[in-house]
Amino acid sequence: NDSCEYLLSSGRFLGEKVWQPHSCMMHKYKISEAKNCLVDKHIAFIGDSRIRQLFYSFVKIINPQFKEEGNKHENIPFEDKIASVKVDFLWHPEVNGSMKQCIKVWTEDSVAKPHVIVAGAATWSIKIHNGSNEALSQYKVNITSIAPLLEKLAKTSDVYWVLQDPVYEDLLSENRKMITNEKIDAYNEAAVSILNSSTRNSKSSVKMFSVSKLIAQETIMESLDGLHLPESSRETSAMILMNVYCNKILKPVDGSCCQPRPPLTLIQKLAACFFTFSIIGYLIFCIIHHNAHRKNKPCTDLESGEEKKNIINTPVSSLEILLQSFCKLGLIMAYFYMCDRANLFMKENKFYTHSSFFIPIIYILVLGVFYNENTKETKVLNREQTDEWKGWMQLVILIYHISGASTFLPVYMHIRVLVAAYLFQTGYGHFSYFWIKGDFGIHRVCQVLFRLNFLVVVLCIVMDRPYQFYYFVPLVTVWFIIIYVTLALWPQIIQKKANGNCLWHFGLLLKLAFLLLCICFLAYSQGAFEKIFSLWPLSKCFELKGNVYEWWFRWRLDRYVVFHGMLFAFIYLALQKRQVLSEGKGEPLFSNRISNFLLFISVVSFLTYSIWASSCKNKAECNELHPSVSVVQILAFILIRNIPGYARSVYSSFFAWFGKISLELFICQYHIWLAADTRGILVLIPGNPMLNIIVSTFIFVCVAHEISRITNDLAQIIIPKDTSSLLKRLACIAAFFCGLLILSSIQDKSRH
Repeated sequence: NDSCEYLLSSGRFLGEKVWQPHSCMMHKYKISEAKNCLVDKHIAFIGDSRIRQLFYSFVKIINPQFKEEGNKHENIPFEDKIASVKVDFLWHPEVNGSMKQCIKVWTEDSVAKPHVIVAGAATWSIKIHNGSNEALSQYKVNITSIAPLLEKLAKTSDVYWVLQDPVYEDLLSENRKMITNEKIDAYNEAAVSILNSSTRNSKSSVKMFSVSKLIAQETIMESLDGLHLPESSRETSAMILMNVYCNKILKPVDGSCCQPRPPLTLIQKLAACFFTFSIIGYLIFCIIHHNAHRKNKPCTDLESGEEKKNIINTPVSSLEILLQSFCKLGLIMAYFYMCDRANLFMKENKFYTHSSFFIPIIYILVLGVFYNENTKETKVLNREQTDEWKGWMQLVILIYHISGASTFLPVYMHIRVLVAAYLFQTGYGHFSYFWIKGDFGIHRVCQVLFRLNFLVVVLCIVMDRPYQFYYFVPLVTVWFIIIYVTLALWPQIIQKKANGNCLWHFGLLLKLAFLLLCICFLAYSQGAFEKIFSLWPLSKCFELKGNVYEWWFRWRLDRYVVFHGMLFAFIYLALQKRQVLSEGKGEPLFSNRISNFLLFISVVSFLTYSIWASSCKNKAECNELHPSVSVVQILAFILIRNIPGYARSVYSSFFAWFGKISLELFICQYHIWLAADTRGILVLIPGNPMLNIIVSTFIFVCVAHEISRITNDLAQIIIPKDTSSLLKRLACIAAFFCGLLILSSIQDKSRH
């Protein structure tokens, strides 16, 4: 539970320079964050040249231009008057009367005390006294006399005693050869035993900064003189100090070390009560059902028994399904909360390597190829194929997230295409449904909106997160509404009507052209877009950190791809109706000559996009072009996958299974696979990263599958086909959201 202790005492290197504390996350503080945290604060470093190095590295987080100059064997002040931050280095290379007097002054009531005190010394004592045992004995006496003073200061200030780092004995100069690692260990042991036993409490208030020893063990070989650490190691130690003090003040999302558990909100408490009552209600229902079953069981008359058997096997009531679903959901949400809010499980930072991304990709692709089955139909983008497409894309995106591959620009750009492909399918699928079936009824709309948003709404309540935090669901939801409005508005043009008169095709194209015009206007008019989505209550859904810029950015990034999906569906269905395409089993989509030509163009286009994405210089430049060019690779993939008849006739059932729960996988990863709002990795099994990934992945996939089933069950009950019943349910849902908005407003006021 005390992640500060882990931060100060244990950890390992990820790669060469990235330090990972034992199962908690470190935040890399920027200049503005450091100044904001340390405003009106005074930090004091007391000790020898090693503490002076730590002082310089700490100050450079606040002011990178601060230079290491001046007399090394004297006090060094630093002050940032604008931020009112004061950091002092006090030269006391030995634990002696001089250091004691410096500390004693701060214990007096009338003197202003530093907010943070970082102290440590030993190597000078070893050097001056040639490593004698008498010097060690005197060190013990001196630190024993200083310990009560440090304990007294620790009641009002944060006090850290820095244990001595090991040395690289082969590099030490002749006048430092007596500073051996054996001597350093003896001095460290003395400091720990005395400072930990200096108080009557079970735990000392003076915190041991022992993690620098572990850092030094890995990096001391890079030292220039064998005694002082390389700059990168000092920077790591300084950043640890910053995390220890500032995480509890600024509460950065990706800094889980030293952070307290966030308090429960009113809405979270009400949600906990609701799920608790659902679990109790379901248990009572099961007991009553079980007792009724026992009463019916003793009957021996066959005819009578059959009659009673029919009563027992009657269809499960809606109430039972409702209670069972909310009971399961309550238990799952408790797991979500424990994983990412309760500080019960640990979290680690992501660290990208090429192998951590590409090896799992190759592994799942090989698995997917082994699970080949024949499709039920051989049409372009048939149901099995689209499920397969969603499945492998979702698995790639999951690996991308957990490996931290967003730092590698070529991978980032290809993942952006996968997100665009999901939206392309949204445009293609919903347009095809409305165009062919002409079903613009309220039941269809409510069913789609429920399936898309149910889990996210529950998570917003349970995890105390804004709707826009789960950005993909708002994106798909808004695009579905845009597609519906475009096609449902007068004149309603559907395939059946258009077949009777070709002019209706032209009318539909005019509708699509108007939609494209609106998209272009909103994309290049940020002010108009933000005004629309800043209106209450839309602002409650689309704001993130107090503004809707993030929503505008996300929407704008893939602004054309849904339109492309709709246009592709229109062209494909028109060609299909005129029997231009050959969609029989094993048949190429076009004649051999046209098929080969289109395949060649598709492969070249696919590779050209990949080459462009791999040669991008920065994200901003790539993101600017992405909306216009992402469709190239999407269309190239569709043609490569569908033109050959044999490719269109088979699909991977492995990928298709994941495709059916792709939405739940995408949302659930935020809290029970990743952690700290996707910034880190959930650690269920500390100390064994591979086993941890296997266990957490298994639970994560099972939970996503179960939530998919729960959503489907609840959709049948909450969204009935009967219009009058549906309108009553919608009135109840509207009342629920009104209540939620009122409670959210009360909650926001209490926070401010």
